[in-house]
Amino acid sequence: MPEHDSIEVVTLQRLAPPDTKKPAFLSAQVLPGRGMMTLQVRARLPLQGETDLLAAPPLEEARQLLERGTDGFPGNGSYLIGGAFLVPYANRIRGELSADGRTARTRILGKPVTLPANAGGRNPGAERYSMHGLILASRVDEMHRETTADQDSVRATLHAGDFGGCWVSATDLEFENVLTSESFAVTVTARNVGGEPLPMGIGWHPYFTLPSGRREQARLHLPARKRTLVNDYDEVLPTGEVVPVAGTPYDFSMPGGRPLESLYLDDCFVDLARSGDGSVVAEVVDPEASYGLRVVATSRQIKAIQVYAPPQKKFVVLEPQFNWADPFGPQWRSDVDTGMAVLEPGESVVYSARLELFVP
Repeated sequence: MPEHDSIEVVTLQRLAPPDTKKPAFLSAQVLPGRGMMTLQVRARLPLQGETDLLAAPPLEEARQLLERGTDGFPGNGSYLIGGAFLVPYANRIRGELSADGRTARTRILGKPVTLPANAGGRNPGAERYSMHGLILASRVDEMHRETTADQDSVRATLHAGDFGGCWVSATDLEFENVLTSESFAVTVTARNVGGEPLPMGIGWHPYFTLPSGRREQARLHLPARKRTLVNDYDEVLPTGEVVPVAGTPYDFSMPGGRPLESLYLDDCFVDLARSGDGSVVAEVVDPEASYGLRVVATSRQIKAIQVYAPPQKKFVVLEPQFNWADPFGPQWRSDVDTGMAVLEPGESVVYSARLELFVP
């Protein structure tokens, strides 16, 4: 691809192992001109053969969507397909809307900031707000590819600065994507290279497909004890209430999870149970396809999992992220940790997660 092409694709690849009874990763497509988002991950599944694991259109159609954007914001297409990285915040941030409806003004760590009002509810009169960070249309500054006998990887650097004047302090981001036959791992390291405290929330937004296409029998496992309530599923704004999931249809914590059936989900799950090594492990299982996908969030700063799964769709968006929705909003009590890391000058924080395949 030419250097000026913002939809340049880097494809990591592995040879298929000889054992066809075991699932294996084959390739991963990464977009350096869209904040290193993951466009597609492909695997060989025992019953399905070669299968795309993320909900994303073919490359040319994806290119048109990403170049066009949505709602007049060029980066918005990035969080509608594949798996975008969300930096320096995941989810929503509310603010005072400008007269033209294009920006929202708020305060972050006591400092005034003006964010793009790039999202909002669809109903008449619904509130607009900023969503999913500030790198959705960003091109990385440096990139390095390395292929060995065991893995294929790409590393990249984005000197994000103050994110176009929209954020506090200054940030350098380091990305690493590593593909092996057994896993696909993503890492984002954010470093405060400015002179003020840096609030940092990082998330990943992958749309996981259900190979059978039968959503009602697909199962979800989430090691979460609570979820945050929202005003409705149009604006999806947190009310400040946090409730236990035990004994409700939103409890997916049991081993093997529970079927999605017809339950609508656009919920932030919190109070996450961690395994012995500190990781958070979630699973998407499609029994009819004999398909299991494990999401292992290895970063201890991951405090929430947002799940978006409309009943009429054949995907589950499962987003491990640092922060809760609207993390600086007045609806949260002062003693509630809403997940944003705060980095002093020179400090860094690491976001890390990996995908694994299994036969349920």
